[in-house]
Amino acid sequence: MTHSKAMIGVTALLATFAISSAAPAAEQLPDPTFVQSALVGDWWATPNIKFEYRAGALCGAVDGGTAQPWDAILGINGITLEKGERYRLSLVVSGDPEGPMRAIAQKAAEPWTPEGEITRRLSGKKVSASTDFQVGESHKAGQMVFQLGGADKPWRFCLHSASLLSGTKAATASAAAAGGTGATIRVNQTAYLPGGPKRANLVRKGNARVEWTLVSASGATVANGRTRANGRDNSSGLEVHTIDFSDFDKPGDGYRLKVGGETSPPFSISREAYAGLRADALSYFYKVRSGIEIKAKLAGKDYARPAGHLGKAPNRGDTSVGCVDSRTARKVYGKAWGCGYKLNVEGGWYDAGDFGKYVVNGGIAAAQLLATYERALHYAPKGSRALADGLVPIPEAGNGVADILDEARWELDFLISMMVPEGQPYAGMAHHKVHGSRWTVGPILPHRDREERVLHRPSTAATLNLAAAAAQGARVFARTNKEYANWLLAAAIRAYQAAEANPKLYAPSTDGSFGGGDYEDNDVSDEFYWAAVELYLSTGDAVWLKRAKASPHWSGPVFYPDGFNWRAVAGLARIELASVPSNLSARDLKVVRASVKKAADAYLKVQKKEAFGLMYDPKSGFGWGSNQSLIQNMIVVATAYDITGDRRYLHAVQESMDYVLGRNALGISYVTGYGTTYAQRQHSNMFAHATDPSYPKPPKGALAGGPNSKPADDYAQKVLKGCAPQACYVDDPRSFSTNEIAINWNAPLTWIASFLADAK
Repeated sequence: MTHSKAMIGVTALLATFAISSAAPAAEQLPDPTFVQSALVGDWWATPNIKFEYRAGALCGAVDGGTAQPWDAILGINGITLEKGERYRLSLVVSGDPEGPMRAIAQKAAEPWTPEGEITRRLSGKKVSASTDFQVGESHKAGQMVFQLGGADKPWRFCLHSASLLSGTKAATASAAAAGGTGATIRVNQTAYLPGGPKRANLVRKGNARVEWTLVSASGATVANGRTRANGRDNSSGLEVHTIDFSDFDKPGDGYRLKVGGETSPPFSISREAYAGLRADALSYFYKVRSGIEIKAKLAGKDYARPAGHLGKAPNRGDTSVGCVDSRTARKVYGKAWGCGYKLNVEGGWYDAGDFGKYVVNGGIAAAQLLATYERALHYAPKGSRALADGLVPIPEAGNGVADILDEARWELDFLISMMVPEGQPYAGMAHHKVHGSRWTVGPILPHRDREERVLHRPSTAATLNLAAAAAQGARVFARTNKEYANWLLAAAIRAYQAAEANPKLYAPSTDGSFGGGDYEDNDVSDEFYWAAVELYLSTGDAVWLKRAKASPHWSGPVFYPDGFNWRAVAGLARIELASVPSNLSARDLKVVRASVKKAADAYLKVQKKEAFGLMYDPKSGFGWGSNQSLIQNMIVVATAYDITGDRRYLHAVQESMDYVLGRNALGISYVTGYGTTYAQRQHSNMFAHATDPSYPKPPKGALAGGPNSKPADDYAQKVLKGCAPQACYVDDPRSFSTNEIAINWNAPLTWIASFLADAK
């Protein structure tokens, strides 16, 4: 891009912004295209940047070897940021040979509150970038900074133009701001299943029924009818009607619903879409593997990368990782703790948007992949692809083992590597987690992470997660690899015994400043129950059944409105006990299965009250990861179908999936790549295309966390004020509390997609 073109670009951006604003835009930065050399003196830099002016650019030689982005800064003070004001930041930048850049409009003093940000990894060519943002807090003393630290080698940064335009007061977030569609007809944007319910929603006030038509891809009318008014729906805050076209059952693509001048997004009537979703949801796990090269021929060129955290610089882990230092231990645990050993904990999956690896999340995620296989083995029609070797492109494909088991094994091996060695305090326990000693600042790929990796203290919850997942793995792998199965079972028993010896070693809650999430849990009765159940199902030994029956969860309530999850696993144990073949007595099996059916019936009652057909309605609002919570409820109902054959349960699951794929308050599919309007800007260090286009997009088949009535990130809190529960979501990488991706969300997605692909 030439200098003249850069100037044209900035002018065009200014014009566009001015047209959309009620008041004229005002430039906040002096000399946006660097034509007045006298104004260069307004800029400052840290000592490790030597900057200079030349006509049309402000450039700086940046030292290498820094660790954090803020270790090298070029900046300018004297800007004012007004609360409620909308701004547009526009840049033309380059780097030679390459280097990281974070451009931030922020408060000029602690806590350095960021208001607008552009992140890029720069190379020799010029790059244009812009972002619009609304200021959440007034800063009379503001600044514009360019954080340039984190490069291994020296590099040269050039700022060819920098414009910060103020606009007008911005309105509250709309469905479009949240990432949804403005269409008033909400449908499953992917596929309705033949033989199943087919319903949609029309957002419209009043009770008067209106005509709808269903048209084919060619535009021919294939069905018609009249809506049913639902009135105001509490969870969405909308007045809606229901469109029911369940009687139409002809497979095909490109169907649309029409009401007056409104037309829905296109959709299919097909079973194949869920076979594709099963494969894509499972393929997600290979792309987030740690400790292995991700190959282009398997993952696609956008996702290819060197192995992360394999002990190769600049990584500082995971082949030899020690425990947190004494200072950190005292802050986290309230007392000194440490260990005199180092562990090789390479492998496993990165948990979510960060590079932490957490045993409690990894345990339930691996378990639900194993459960996907077991469900297909015992309940799916013969020949289910869930049992196939070659279902997804992974390095192990073709080894004679089902791909879903190969993927689960990648995590199981890591989980067992987290065990405390024999002869050490807490031997047999599992370290709760491993991650950086400080938060890794993204976007960044795993192999570029410079933070020192540390092990955190073992916990009873982590140890029992390991015991349960390993016991389940032993049962499943016994069919193909008895030696590996025996090794897993031995580890599971060893871990359970260690947990019994240390039953109250809880993971604490902290302020989240130590490089990773807490995953605190001070009630491990459900983990004891889950691990005992899995050990019983794998061994048939009455000693484990006795332990399970001694649990308050044996006959107590284990199913809740917001589903089960990593912290509450008793529900998972119950459906395993109800669905996995065992030598449980007929009486006990009847009682267990009756409890699953009772829970499923309760979820169906919830579903009937929900205008959008979802089986999820916590009275306290939608929780963090509400999409996976909904799917866990669906898994309970799907299990009820498996053990009873009652098609009410099958149809209920089919309809509830419509919500995930677009039939919701925002009209957005929460699965990347599925539907017309879908989540694609999720929070992630490495799938960070929305923040920096040089990074890949979230993979197809990735589940976004979903609406959160109590968002915890600053961005969501700012743009979602006063949101109805279903609308408390924003498809933006800054909103980690509504829009993160995670292994323990994609595992249940894989399970339910497999169920829907196989169920007839």
